[in-house]
Amino acid sequence: MDNSSGVGVLDKAALVLGALESGPATLAQLVAATKLARPTAHRLAVALEFHRFVARDMQGRFVLGPRLGELASSAGEDRLLAAASPILKVLRDHTGESAQLYRRQGDHRICVAAAERPMGLRDSIPVGATLSMLAGSAAQILLAWEEPDRLHRGLHGASFTATVLSAVRRRGFSQSVGEREPGVASVSAPVRGPSGRVIAAVSVSGPIERMGRQPARLHAQAVVAAANRLSQVMQRTEA
Repeated sequence: MDNSSGVGVLDKAALVLGALESGPATLAQLVAATKLARPTAHRLAVALEFHRFVARDMQGRFVLGPRLGELASSAGEDRLLAAASPILKVLRDHTGESAQLYRRQGDHRICVAAAERPMGLRDSIPVGATLSMLAGSAAQILLAWEEPDRLHRGLHGASFTATVLSAVRRRGFSQSVGEREPGVASVSAPVRGPSGRVIAAVSVSGPIERMGRQPARLHAQAVVAAANRLSQVMQRTEA
């Protein structure tokens, strides 16, 4: 069977990625596995590293990079949204507040699912809304478990600090009060995929007058439980 697509550089890049599927590799091991010339293998591996399809481990060996996991998560987004809808409705009914699901997209976060309060004062965030990664409890969740270099880059200009994110990782949830928008409070928790990587954030949000200055005291348990249920569904779905 011909393994050539007719686009040489893509075929060679696929060889490099395929060689890394079995684990970390030095440049010499990449050359041996792919049968590519050493300069070609090095050039491709470095280019793939630039685009985060390849990374380096502590020993400097080439490994598969985080971008592949992000693309895999995106491919599973339909399953995520289908599973999220009933869970967000239960969370909304339990807390009496609007519930949302966010995913990170570059330097922003997108509301990909929501369950709004049927009446009364609402913090309405429509599905498809693009919000900042620099403020809000969901932004904290989506940044807190990132690789160290991305985490520190994400803190530039943020309303929260590395110390805050350290506490988020320790507790397993986040809260914000007037951080993204004056008068609005929120609580968020992480949704994890099969590998344990954070793929989304579940949130409830509402006016400070109703949620208080410590909204996590009221809602953290329910938000974490909802996020855990969604994580369990995603892990069963992709097992």
